[in-house]
Amino acid sequence: MGRLEGILVAAAIAVLPLGSVPMTCLGVDDISLPPPRRASAVSVEEALARRRSVRDFSDADLTLEDAAQLLWAAQGITHASGLRTAPSAGALYPLEIYLVAGKVGTLPPGVYRYGPGAHELVPRVSGDRRQALAAAAYHQTWIADAPGIFVIAAVFRRTTVKYGERGERYVHIEAGHAGENLCLQAAAQGLGTTIVGAFSNAEVARILGLSEEEPILIIPVGKPR
Repeated sequence: MGRLEGILVAAAIAVLPLGSVPMTCLGVDDISLPPPRRASAVSVEEALARRRSVRDFSDADLTLEDAAQLLWAAQGITHASGLRTAPSAGALYPLEIYLVAGKVGTLPPGVYRYGPGAHELVPRVSGDRRQALAAAAYHQTWIADAPGIFVIAAVFRRTTVKYGERGERYVHIEAGHAGENLCLQAAAQGLGTTIVGAFSNAEVARILGLSEEEPILIIPVGKPR
């Protein structure tokens, strides 16, 4: 990213909206999610055929049930040993999934981290951050129209501590698996989405309140218009 482009992005999202403070400071509890479904009337083949990139969303909210199912599809626990829906090199699981909620069920607008072990949301930052996230994605304004935006981030050292430099490739492969899982699940639920890879890492990290995680994919989700 050029210096001028970086200045424009930073200026567009430099001011946090009122209320955008860490939710942990507000005493907000973790949120248990509806249990995921393990079967549906839509086959894998049908979901594959339905999947398309969608960038035009209706005004409909995303239900908490839909959001929970999407989070589980990306990184949910599928075995008592802790194995998950997406394969991971060495079962080291470097990925962290964040939900940027604007209009998601009864959730207060804000940023939430998915906790796969308890299938829950851990509140991170309050306030609707969709506009800021769209600005950080080089002003792809349509992103902010999605009621919920999922961000896949990673702690690379969880994998590189075992696999060295090669581990960085494994993390990106894993993010691709998780992203496709989410996209296919969205298709099965009659939802629209697409993968966004063009954004300022530093600004997305700031918006989400990340520390050691690095954002890899942005995935807006909503009802197609």
